[in-house]
Amino acid sequence: MATISQPTTSAISPSAAPLLEIRNLAKSFGKTAVLRDISLQVAEGEFLTILGESGSGKTTLLRIIAGFESATSGEILMGGERLDNLPPYRRRVNTVFQHYALFPHLTVAENVGYGLKIARLPQQEVATRVEQALDMVKMTAYAASKPAKISGGQQQRIALVRALVNRPRLLLLDEPLSALDANLRRQMQVELKSLQREVGISFVFVTHDQEEAMVMSDRIALLRGGELEQVASPREIYNRPATAYTAQFIGHTNLLSGEVKDGVARCCDLTWRTGLRDGLGLFSLRPENIRLASADKSSKVRFRGKILRQAFHGATELLQVQCSDGLVLSIRAASQENWNGDIELEFSPADAVPVRASEIRQQERT
Repeated sequence: MATISQPTTSAISPSAAPLLEIRNLAKSFGKTAVLRDISLQVAEGEFLTILGESGSGKTTLLRIIAGFESATSGEILMGGERLDNLPPYRRRVNTVFQHYALFPHLTVAENVGYGLKIARLPQQEVATRVEQALDMVKMTAYAASKPAKISGGQQQRIALVRALVNRPRLLLLDEPLSALDANLRRQMQVELKSLQREVGISFVFVTHDQEEAMVMSDRIALLRGGELEQVASPREIYNRPATAYTAQFIGHTNLLSGEVKDGVARCCDLTWRTGLRDGLGLFSLRPENIRLASADKSSKVRFRGKILRQAFHGATELLQVQCSDGLVLSIRAASQENWNGDIELEFSPADAVPVRASEIRQQERT
């Protein structure tokens, strides 16, 4: 396999110490390893998303940070001090769960102020902070309502401010939008990101939804089989995936496998210049980077293909095109009524991004 240089990962600025630092964290349940050697940092004010499919270990990682689970090995620090040896109630970390767990017998205001009362803050301070919190999420008019009388989106806002009113240094969110319908979910993504920017608290957000992670995050930590596959900004993780798994999990892609010789990559009848050394090579080519051929033929990879299928996606169509050598590629193009016959296409060599082949995890083989 040709040697592939690692894409640069968006890192926390070395001039500022991270708020949260996870070092070589591992977790096993009996003989089953759920997390393996996780090292990750979260900056002050950062929105970090832990993304992964079911069973990847993302919720377990969140529960360890919160203190609801203990790691098998490794350590967690907050502000340079050990966090993992503290009980949950002594950590300046709050959690918003998928099911909001609002007290049905308490009003909205009483739900928001519950943690403050448990902390025995003065009654006037509790009232002031609850009022400010409800105003922040435009829920003041519902202060006297019971949770059953407000919508799912409103309940989500109350769960958020109930956590934020305690002024944690870090807020953990375990798929809090998954119970919402599609339109409300998109609306709440924007609101949640805006709220995070307003309060300036670091958020660690868990989801299996790639689009949600791309829209909301400053950085994405992609988990696969209990290990970090890649940590980078949404733009970088999409445009410069490190592995074949990342390229396929984040959006759509075409994986081109071929041979590199004398600086030229060959996949079936397609050839293009590359900086890889001689050997086998694997490349990710996004469907939207394959375009209808233009008049400018310079430094483009041009080929003809026959349209096999098309899928309507609103403003775009996802086409399946078969090349003359039998290679089938996915292409995203502007929507039109009928695509048929042969078309001439092109892509830039720079859009064929080298990736590493994704190793099969032991737990995926068993």
